[in-house]
Amino acid sequence: MKITIKHYLLFTLLFSVSAIKAQRFAENQSKIVLVVHGGAGTINKKNMTPEKEANYKAALTLALQKGFNELKLGKSALDAVQAAVNVMEDSPLFNAGKGAVFTNEGKNELDASIMDGRTLKAGAVAGVTSLKNPVNAARAVMEKSQHVMMVGKGAEIFATSQGCETVPTSYFFTQERWQQLERAKKSEMGDRSAYNFDPRESMISGVSDEDKKFGTVGAVALDINGDLAAATSTGGMTNKRYGRVGDSPIIGAGTYCNNLTAGISCTGWGEYYIRLAIANRVSNLIEFKNISVEEATKQVISELGNLGGDGGIIALDQKGNVAMDFNTSGMYRGTIDENGNVSVYIFKN
Repeated sequence: MKITIKHYLLFTLLFSVSAIKAQRFAENQSKIVLVVHGGAGTINKKNMTPEKEANYKAALTLALQKGFNELKLGKSALDAVQAAVNVMEDSPLFNAGKGAVFTNEGKNELDASIMDGRTLKAGAVAGVTSLKNPVNAARAVMEKSQHVMMVGKGAEIFATSQGCETVPTSYFFTQERWQQLERAKKSEMGDRSAYNFDPRESMISGVSDEDKKFGTVGAVALDINGDLAAATSTGGMTNKRYGRVGDSPIIGAGTYCNNLTAGISCTGWGEYYIRLAIANRVSNLIEFKNISVEEATKQVISELGNLGGDGGIIALDQKGNVAMDFNTSGMYRGTIDENGNVSVYIFKN
C-alpha cells in the first residue's frame, strides 16, 4: 500500500490520541488514594496503653492495605472502600460490625451506607441485627435494587437473598461493650460507681464512657479511573432507645460522594450531622464556593462545633487531596498513597 501524506497524518493523529490516553491513565493510576477513619471522640494519650495503641494502629493499617490492594489491582473505588470497611467491621476495636455497642434493650443494631461518586448511586441499611458486614448489604441495596435505603427485617431478607453473610446475634456480643452498657445504665440512674472505670483496663482503651455516641468507621477512595467512593458503618449509640438511627446510613449526612467535589465519611454525634447535612455540606462548599476540600472540611467542623456537636470528617477529592478534621481530642484515622505508604494517627497532634 502506498503511504500518502493523508495516511501519515492519520497515523500521527491516532498515535497522538493513544499517547494522550496512556498519559491520562498513568496520571490517574499514580493518584490512587485511600483514607479511613475508625471513630472520633474523647481519645486521650493518658488513657491509652502502648499495647492498645499498637492494636488500633495495626487495625487501621490492615484496613488501608486491604483497600489499597483492590486499587492496585485496578478495581473500583467502591471495591476499595468496601474492603477497608469490612476489616474494621470484623474487628472488636471499633463500633461497627463485631464491635458494635448495645442498645438499652441489650441488642446490637447496625447501620451502613455507600455511595458511588461517578454515578451518584447510593445504598444504605439501618437497624439490622444479623448481617455480619452491613456495608456489603448497603452496596447490594445500591446495585441490586431500585431503592437507596432499607431497614430492619426487610433489609436483612433482601441482603440475604443477595448473598450477604448472616450471623447469629451472639456473634456481636463482646464483654467490654456489654459492660459499657451496664455503666451507661448505672450512670443514667445516678449511680456514682459507674464513674470509677479506668479506660486503660479496656481493650477499647483510650475511649472513655463519654463516647457512647462515637466509634463509627468509614473510608473514601480514589481509583485509577479517577472515580471516588465513600462508605460508612456503625453500631450506633450505647444505650440508645426507640429504634434510633443516626447519620451513618443517611446519604448527605454521614456519607456523600461526587466526583466533581469529594467523597466524605463522617463520625460523631449523629443528630447534629443530620441537622447540618454535614457530608453534603462539605460537597456544596467545594462546588459553590470553589474552595479546597481541606478548607471546606475545616469550615464544616467549625459549624458543627458552633451548633454544639462534635466528631470528625474524612474527605478526599479527585486530585487526591485528603482532609481529616475533627473537634474532639482524637480520631482513629489514616491514609495510604499511590506508593503504598501508610500513615495512621490517633491523637490531635
